[in-house]
Amino acid sequence: MELSGDDRREPKNERGGPDERRERYRQRAARLLGSRWWRGGIAVTAGALPALAFPAPSLWWFAYVALVPWMLLARSAPTPRRAALDGWLGGLGFMVAVHHWLLPSLHVFTVVIAALLGLLWAPWGWLVRRLLGGGAPGRGRAAAALVVLPSGWLMVELVRSWEGLGGPWGLLGSSQWQVPPALRLASVGGVWLVSAFVVVVNTGVALLALTGAARVATPRSATSPARSGAPTGRTSTALPARSGVPTGATSTALPARSGVPTGATSTALPARSGVPTGATSTALPTGAAVPTGPTSTAVPALAGILTVATAAAAAWAWAPRPEPAGHTRVAVVQPGIIADGIASADKRLAREEALTRTLVGHNPDLVVWGESSVGFDLADRPDVARRIAALSREVGADILVNVDARRSDRPGIFKSSVLVGPDGATGDRYDKMRLVPFGEYIPARSLLGWATSVGKAAGEDRRRGDHQVVMRTGRDIRHEEGHGRDHGLRIGPLVCFESAFPDMSRRLTRDGAQLLLAQSATSSFQNSWAPRQHASLAAVRAAETGRPMVHATLTGVSAVYGPEGSRVGSTIDTSASAAALYDVPLATGETAYVKWGDWPVHAALLVLLALVLTEGLRTLRRNSGRTTPGAPGTPEAGAGAPEPPTPGPAPEPPAPHARTAHGSPARPGR
Repeated sequence: MELSGDDRREPKNERGGPDERRERYRQRAARLLGSRWWRGGIAVTAGALPALAFPAPSLWWFAYVALVPWMLLARSAPTPRRAALDGWLGGLGFMVAVHHWLLPSLHVFTVVIAALLGLLWAPWGWLVRRLLGGGAPGRGRAAAALVVLPSGWLMVELVRSWEGLGGPWGLLGSSQWQVPPALRLASVGGVWLVSAFVVVVNTGVALLALTGAARVATPRSATSPARSGAPTGRTSTALPARSGVPTGATSTALPARSGVPTGATSTALPARSGVPTGATSTALPTGAAVPTGPTSTAVPALAGILTVATAAAAAWAWAPRPEPAGHTRVAVVQPGIIADGIASADKRLAREEALTRTLVGHNPDLVVWGESSVGFDLADRPDVARRIAALSREVGADILVNVDARRSDRPGIFKSSVLVGPDGATGDRYDKMRLVPFGEYIPARSLLGWATSVGKAAGEDRRRGDHQVVMRTGRDIRHEEGHGRDHGLRIGPLVCFESAFPDMSRRLTRDGAQLLLAQSATSSFQNSWAPRQHASLAAVRAAETGRPMVHATLTGVSAVYGPEGSRVGSTIDTSASAAALYDVPLATGETAYVKWGDWPVHAALLVLLALVLTEGLRTLRRNSGRTTPGAPGTPEAGAGAPEPPTPGPAPEPPAPHARTAHGSPARPGR
């Protein structure tokens, strides 16, 4: 049986069909995001997601999409102020998640600090809405987002990397510590370049998500004039062929609720809308913005992701690699947990001595103890200095200890790396320069000293050193046969979270260090993510500088990394009390990062300055066009003022409804 024109129409979706369910989900999500408290909670949660890319979860791949929910939330903000609030709350979530292991020590003060540092992300949230909000962005805005948003993120990381704000712990690029291509990028532009590229990929994925959403929405708007946002014309449009209007039939006007201004000029709809050939159609009114297709957003998004992949491949192929320069044998002594008490310093020293004696006969070139491994000033306790010197003679290698004590020759408590040889202290000493806020000193103690009453904040401020030191050991570098010998290994010590600062390891490398050393102690956070996060930083510093790095701790995790950031040997875990010997490859040469420094940060700053200048000029032009007398389109009283527009002809009455072959009126949207 042949169906008539009316019966050939597509059946409507049944109640509960895919379109209806999708619409209900949209409405539910809109209600949820419209709630101030729900939206705030979602922002905090979205901001916390990137923490999963860091140790201990170490989901490094997740870093490349972890920012997408946060970005999509900020771009959907109804106002710029709300977007800035989403940025702040997301920053709060990120800082709490990355530093959650501080909660047992600083308690509620951890959240207070996170809230203050989270404010740094408020401008970034505003930028996300500015570049990604208001519908699917066109190619220009999408391309700008791929450059501006990573630059804004780098500025946040740069500011919070200041020692007084907690230092550069949790930089996004550090999450890629075990990814060789990312480590190669770090040798070119440091951790900053890796962070920027991770944000570029996140931005590209967010743009692709917006493209997908636009593709899903396009068929609905194309087939439903009442919802399409098409201007209501007094000029009429033809119905799609599937609505039962025969080819060449007279078209009907869209319903008045579409909101097209009277007298809108009309042009033909695109062919994909299903308008029959030769039919009359309406178009957007003159001056209306033309909707951007999904493809225009996808192209720069894919180009941005491809650029990151290409840059990583280029760095892998052409970036200067460290040149092998012999090797050295380094022993790491990790005493493990020692119960706190009056005699804890003596017990720790005794265990370190016992573990070091197990190295006798293994011929190490250097023995490294962890942070605060000696609780006595060696000048004040010559007996302790003699014991360590005797131990050095037994093992046949210098011992790098870390003294955490009040100095006898200067006022205050210092944390100092001291090199002890067979004849006693060699005279090489490095005093820690960058102290842990609240852990080793309290910023503005007169105002924030109350932190000591709510947690384990420093009761007395440690004193800081004023310069970095490169030391020379008494053992020569081991070369392959016939390649000669270098007299004394040059080592560059860092203490505790100084290994998080890329500029410090770069400085030591430029000063001639052949081996970087970090002496650390994370016993206060033994069962948290902190020990593994801290150890992972050594891999990034090694890759940046092209120098191997030893991370020696009191209670784990201790690890060693080669000149390209790859791990050497096995780690000493938090449950171990042991001494381990590592055959560490040495290298010469200068990486691009050592040579050029933090150039990605400088480039990001230039990008943001260009954005500010562009926006400022655009605002001035807009204001000038509104207020300048005699400007085109600006009415001015007196001579030369434009004549009022002549009223046009009255609009014609709407045409009668077209009729189908069966005589029933055509009903647009049916």
